[in-house]
Amino acid sequence: MIVIVDYGMGNLGSVANIIRKVGGKAAISQGDDDLRRADKLILPGVGSFDNGMDNLRRRGYEEVLTETVRSGTPLLGICLGMQLLSRRSEEGAAPGLGWIDADTRRFRFDADAAALRVPHMGWNTIRVTRPHPLFPDPDAAKRFYFVHSYHVCCDRDENVLATTRHGCEFTSAVVSDNIVGVQFHPEKSHRYGMELMKHFVEDL
Repeated sequence: MIVIVDYGMGNLGSVANIIRKVGGKAAISQGDDDLRRADKLILPGVGSFDNGMDNLRRRGYEEVLTETVRSGTPLLGICLGMQLLSRRSEEGAAPGLGWIDADTRRFRFDADAAALRVPHMGWNTIRVTRPHPLFPDPDAAKRFYFVHSYHVCCDRDENVLATTRHGCEFTSAVVSDNIVGVQFHPEKSHRYGMELMKHFVEDL
């Protein structure tokens, strides 16, 4: 069973629906025991970094998630959920989960790209940097739907799974062992999102 972490910060129904469409079984967490029993976890997220971390901690989820992920359970972070994997964010003061050696920063553009809008909103392509079960064909064209003003900056290239360009090249997917994160919204990305979620369901 794939358990979607309910901490009040995500499109839970949309994520559950896309999992079911690609043949997976999905449930929305009701408490700690659901997280511990999960075969895989999804940490979605829409909103601000500090609110996300405060909600996780208020519900007592940080410790059990860390324990479950460290035991080897695959986890996919989506949008804010990917940013929460980092140590901290310029968006606020709360410490993040720190599972990826990275910080989350606001978009800053040089003069040539100053007219670009923030948030980065709409469809964009990604460049996969290495083979991975989520992206078994790294060279295939892939387009996803983004809505974000902040992006994750990894300390090490080995944690960068994909990049995207919006005024600068930024990390749009991260990886560390059984942990993956994507800055875009698979649940809003039509066939590309369904393909990614199918690989998450079947191959991780």
